[in-house]
Amino acid sequence: MYPINPHLKALIDDTLRDSRWDMTYLGMQVLIEGVALAAFGLIRDYAKNPLSRTVTAYVMQDESRHVAFGRLALRDYYPQLTEAERDEREEFVVEGCYLLRDRFLGDEVWEALGMPVAECREWVDRSELMRVYRTSLFSRIVPTIRDIGLWGPRVRKAYADMGILGFADADLERLGTQDEQVALDLEARLGEVQRTAETAATVG
Repeated sequence: MYPINPHLKALIDDTLRDSRWDMTYLGMQVLIEGVALAAFGLIRDYAKNPLSRTVTAYVMQDESRHVAFGRLALRDYYPQLTEAERDEREEFVVEGCYLLRDRFLGDEVWEALGMPVAECREWVDRSELMRVYRTSLFSRIVPTIRDIGLWGPRVRKAYADMGILGFADADLERLGTQDEQVALDLEARLGEVQRTAETAATVG
C-alpha cells in the first residue's frame, strides 16, 4: 500500500479545507475531475482491449457530467464576485494546476524502487513523451477555466509557462457530446459481439 501522491494530497486538502462551496466545485469538479477525464480519454482512445475501452468510456460519461455540472454552476456564479474574490480563485487555480502537473514526476515511485530520485525526476521532466502526456491532461481543464471566467493575466501566464494555453479554444460542448457518443458506439459493438457469440453457440 502506498500513500497518496503528496502533490495531489496538497490540492485535495486545500479543496476540502475551504468552507466555500464554489472552491470545492473548483478544486474537485473542474481541476481534479478535469484531469481524470483527460486521463481516461487517453486510455479509451489508445487501449486495445475492447472491455477496457468500454469500461473507460462509461467512466468518462460519468466524469464528463460531473465536470459539466461544476462548469455550469461556476459560470453563473463567478461574474457576481468582486475582482479580489476572482483573483483569489485564479491563484488557487494556478497553484492547483502546478500541483497536478508535478504529481507525475513520480518522486514517490523512484524512492520506493530505490532509484536516485533527483536524477529520475530530471529525466521525467525532460522526457518528450512525459511532456506530451502531462500537458494533454489539461485539455479539459483549460477551456473550462476560460469558460467560467477565471481568465486573468495570472492564469494565462501560468498556462503559457506550462505549455497548455493552446487548449483554451477547445469546444467543451462538442467534447462532451463526443464522450457520450463514443460510449454508445462501443456499447453497440459489444452488443454485436455478444449476439454473434450467442448465435455461434446456438448453431454449434
